[in-house]
Amino acid sequence: MAKRDLRSSTDGETTTGHEWDGITELNKPLPKWWLWTFYATIVWAIGYWLLMPAWPLVSSYSKGFLGYSQRERVAEQVAEAKAAKSDYRDKIAAMDLTAINNDPELLSFALAGGEAAFGDNCAPCHGRGAQGAFGYPNLRDDSWLWGDGTLAAIHKTILHGIRSGDPDTQTNQMPAFGRSGVLNEPQIADVAEFTLSLSGKANDKEADERGAKIFATTCTPCHGADGKGNPKLGAPNLTDELWLYAGDKQTIMADIRNGRGGVMPAWITRLDPETIKELAIYVHSLGGGR
Repeated sequence: MAKRDLRSSTDGETTTGHEWDGITELNKPLPKWWLWTFYATIVWAIGYWLLMPAWPLVSSYSKGFLGYSQRERVAEQVAEAKAAKSDYRDKIAAMDLTAINNDPELLSFALAGGEAAFGDNCAPCHGRGAQGAFGYPNLRDDSWLWGDGTLAAIHKTILHGIRSGDPDTQTNQMPAFGRSGVLNEPQIADVAEFTLSLSGKANDKEADERGAKIFATTCTPCHGADGKGNPKLGAPNLTDELWLYAGDKQTIMADIRNGRGGVMPAWITRLDPETIKELAIYVHSLGGGR
């Protein structure tokens, strides 16, 4: 019997000479263009290893013959960006807030910088849209706990914070009338009912009347006889529908019982003066500025 040549198939195709269970393996090499492309990538990789930083060492890395550094390039780009902004920043440093606000080109630059700084520093508490949250004021309305919403007042608050420990910070504390024993639970409930009546939400007329008498002796020094608050003391207006914490009776009772006193950091030691000016202008533009 003649021995079959495994180097060719029945249809004339060349094979590798391998056969398994009567099946022969055809010899189908990769296309030349694919092979040359593969070889080119090997050459490219070796060239990259030699020219660019690539290999980790014990305490450093190979610098490459070109000496390229991404870190240095980023530093150069940052320096270029700062240089491009330096003219505007110098003007902001030299001008007062009103003058900046009245210069359309400088105002546009300040708003952009203030929005970026707000996202980095203020959004975690006040929200990305400055809408506030439980215990954090909404900066888009016209209800201000501190100051009157002017550029100067906003700038002062950002500079020195609230109860921040800064020498020039704005500070006042709502007493814990319950924990200190000044008021008992029934009295706290009556004052809460009167507080609700200031915005038309009271349900118990007798408790409202009792609470009015207690309010007059314990709460008016800060909130005023009419309950409209005092922004110089950080005392909120109790006659509107805007609540820093919540406007239900149980939360109001907790406020009276335990007191309130949130803290805002002083940014004077954390941000440069130009950024603080930009922040003040940006917050003023949100809709609650006056």
